[in-house]
Amino acid sequence: MAIHNEYILKLIDEVKARNAGENEFHQAVYEVLESLEPVIQKHPEYVTRGVLDMIVEPERIIKFRVPWVDDGGKVHVNRGFRVQFNSAIGPYKGGIRFHPSVNESIIKFLGFEQTFKNSLTGLPIGGGKGGSDFDPKGKSDNEIMRFCQSFMTELSKYIGADTDVPAGDIGVGAREIGYMFGQYKRLRDEYTGVLTGKGLTYGGSLARKEATGFGLCYFTDEMLRDNGKSFKNARVIISGSGNVAIYAAQKAMELGATVVAMSDSNGYVIDEDGIDLDLIKEIKEVKRERISEYAAERENAFYRVGCKNIWTVPCDIALPCATQNELDLEGAKNLTKNSCFCVAEGANMPCTPDAVAHLQANGVLFAPAKAANAGGVATSALEMSQNSMRYSWTFEEVDAKLHQIMINIYKNCSAAAKEYGVDKNLVAGANIAGFLKVAEAMKAQGVV
Repeated sequence: MAIHNEYILKLIDEVKARNAGENEFHQAVYEVLESLEPVIQKHPEYVTRGVLDMIVEPERIIKFRVPWVDDGGKVHVNRGFRVQFNSAIGPYKGGIRFHPSVNESIIKFLGFEQTFKNSLTGLPIGGGKGGSDFDPKGKSDNEIMRFCQSFMTELSKYIGADTDVPAGDIGVGAREIGYMFGQYKRLRDEYTGVLTGKGLTYGGSLARKEATGFGLCYFTDEMLRDNGKSFKNARVIISGSGNVAIYAAQKAMELGATVVAMSDSNGYVIDEDGIDLDLIKEIKEVKRERISEYAAERENAFYRVGCKNIWTVPCDIALPCATQNELDLEGAKNLTKNSCFCVAEGANMPCTPDAVAHLQANGVLFAPAKAANAGGVATSALEMSQNSMRYSWTFEEVDAKLHQIMINIYKNCSAAAKEYGVDKNLVAGANIAGFLKVAEAMKAQGVV
């Protein structure tokens, strides 16, 4: 979809000039702003009041060094980031990512996306994101603990239960959250819900681990139902084998699907009998091994090197749940060639723009990440509520709230798309619905 509005085109050029070389951030900004042409035609005050100019600029970027000592006594230095993007509707909220690919561009793109994703949940949380280029793979528990303590020593100066509440992301699970929470408590001498994704013994929420994957399937199920389709008897492929992928697989199976393929960064496995989820959990959550081990344990399963080729596996529904830009145009063409009728994003921006355009042009139902994977942050916000109340809900209570939130997100995205003349385009609908709430709050608060 080409952009014709001169103001938007000029703003995109300014973003590129002021953030040179930050391709992921440019991509995210373009994808949102191209959806907003009909909005600013109807609401020119968003231009005259400077809302769009402010919304593409983070409120604050914190960048710091993270020195730590390995088990052999050698000092290493990584970079840490926290982008506090937008607090118009609540305290900054967004995950922390530990991965070698982390840089300022990726953290800004994630923080920008998080602003609208959080808005879509209907809960009072703003957008932020953080991380480090530290790689937890191959590190001992003690090395990870020392790194997390060093990271939090600096980050603790800028976060708080009513200011900025980080969570986990790629490379940051319950272990890392625990080490960071312990360091924050030690430094600040306070016991607050400053992090979400905590263990159940110290303020975590039931269903948080499952939330992003479950939420993805709840959103997708609602979209399928609205279009006369279903998970029942569908063949599903899921990229990734981390937290999001595992629990998306579990919920898809509960909804009647057969998951036939999953992957990690090295390759993918195919099991025509249906993925044995207990075995995947043992390999990935307990042993922390590569997914190739799955094929060694299952007689009829086989492993293929190169995770990108998972999109050649015939399926009805594809759930990309690994990382950004993993599903490109070639992958999208393979999916449509094999009659895939639905793609729903579980990772953040896993489909390239040309892949999305191809899928939509070929009538594939497409659920964008900022809507479809909002279940994780929604349940994080529910954890914040429980921490504030010094109370906890049952798994069933949290899951029911999550399910309703995801249904509401789908309905709001669908309604926004229809209202602004792009019916059935959930990419535009999610951008518009997420933007409007933030924009109205920013307009009310003035130039801040």
